[in-house]
Amino acid sequence: MKISSFRYLVHQGVAGIWKNRMMTFASFCILLVSLLMVGLASLTAINLTRIISGIEDKSEVVVVISDNADKAAEAELEEHLKAIPNVNSIELYSKEEAWNGMLESMTEEERAFFKYADENPLPDTYRLTVKDIELMSETTAQIETLDFVESTQSPTTFADVLISIRRIFTILATAVVAALVVVSLVIISNTTRASVFARRKEINIMKYVGATNAFIRIPFFVEGMIVGLIAALGALLMTKFAYEGVYNIFSDDSVIWVIMGMKKLYSFNELLFPVSVSYLAAGAIIGAVGTSISTGKHLRV
Repeated sequence: MKISSFRYLVHQGVAGIWKNRMMTFASFCILLVSLLMVGLASLTAINLTRIISGIEDKSEVVVVISDNADKAAEAELEEHLKAIPNVNSIELYSKEEAWNGMLESMTEEERAFFKYADENPLPDTYRLTVKDIELMSETTAQIETLDFVESTQSPTTFADVLISIRRIFTILATAVVAALVVVSLVIISNTTRASVFARRKEINIMKYVGATNAFIRIPFFVEGMIVGLIAALGALLMTKFAYEGVYNIFSDDSVIWVIMGMKKLYSFNELLFPVSVSYLAAGAIIGAVGTSISTGKHLRV
């Protein structure tokens, strides 16, 4: 195809947007709403996954070291703990640190009660975080078999609850996004089909005078792509305003984030590139391909 012919077809596609502005506007609105719904649902899923992951990362296993363990035994135990595949990080929390921390949390009256204690009754401990919270029970059981381990404390029940929540949420989020995608595609397909049907005479005339299928489809392809890109930009702006409104509510350093060990929500700037690419690609592909495919029925004359 000559460059001049291609330019002509692109120009026809652009002109078709205004010429058929009512159906173009309908397609634009459907695409915008569809992209917006799927985008917001996906962003919600991404942030909830981040929050759950943050809670998981803060789940610790406390390893109480036996009183009869000397420094060499503690060092040996630490090496064995580091060798466990699921251990992510390890930190020694000495009895002195534990004692000072306990005193700092007490009132003056409570401190006075312990003022004349002969010795520190608290043990040395290791505090571990795990790589995979689903393996916490197995990791805890493995730690308990090591020498110089008096006992362990781990939130295995809480971990099991988190795992269940994550699995249920993943299934629900996937189902919701998939349902929105399917419904959006059906609505967009019907709208596109109606748009092309309204111009069936134009298509048939072009076909009868000898125009090739590609010559007929390209203007529709260009038109659909432009409408899809504009809808994607509109959805991106609306998503930005909606997301930042919610983000500003939850972005402060409130106590609950610290207590529960939650990671904060992603800022929109962190997600801007993948969201923009996803919106623009989805809008362009759905608009262009949907319109192009819908012309096929009227090309068989």
